[in-house]
Amino acid sequence: MPLGALRPSPLVEQAAQRLREQITGGHWPVGTRLPGETTLAKELGVGRSTVREALRALAGAGLVQPRQGAGVFVTATRPAEDWPTRLRAAAVTDVYEVRMLVEVEAARLAALRRTDEDVAAMREALDGRRSAAGGGDDAGFVDADIALHAAIVASARNPVLTDLFAEFAPVLRQGLIDLLDLLDLRGRDPRHGEEAHAALVAAVESGEAEEAARLARTELESTLALLKGPGAAPGTPA
Repeated sequence: MPLGALRPSPLVEQAAQRLREQITGGHWPVGTRLPGETTLAKELGVGRSTVREALRALAGAGLVQPRQGAGVFVTATRPAEDWPTRLRAAAVTDVYEVRMLVEVEAARLAALRRTDEDVAAMREALDGRRSAAGGGDDAGFVDADIALHAAIVASARNPVLTDLFAEFAPVLRQGLIDLLDLLDLRGRDPRHGEEAHAALVAAVESGEAEEAARLARTELESTLALLKGPGAAPGTPA
């Protein structure tokens, strides 16, 4: 199947896409050595530098691998999924379990490392959660709840923890909104979880690392039990 010349636009992206189609379509099976850069450039109607960049992109996706002195070989027919894609496809309970690992340690570190600015941010987020609890918007309440937890994680002063939480938040958001609606938690108690969250912020503010970790674990475990289905102990989205 001929590759066909490309239209002038982002040529590297087009070249990578065309080569990707040949690989995923089975034209070049796993283990196949790709034609040389000169041959590919001629078939695609682009320069060798464009082909080189396109092959680099395919290598980053796990589809090909260059071998010194031997050429470029196909190593997979499906691109490796990046972290955000894998998170979106994962079960919310699996993501929540990992969130627990992140947030319990983050709460512990936050109690040891928080600054005055961090405390102010946590207090502001706690007030925001209280305000959202008084309304009838479940999505707004979940967003305010996530903002409070994000402020606590940020207080741990570890950019990797902060980035991990930022990746989890969009995946968890819809699951928590659905949970509120399914169990009518806020219908029974619009300020559900307020005391527990206030206690968590207070523990971080006062530097009680083990207590902060314990409170974070308790809140998250109760929500995970609800996410796993009926019959679990009552809890609150955290």
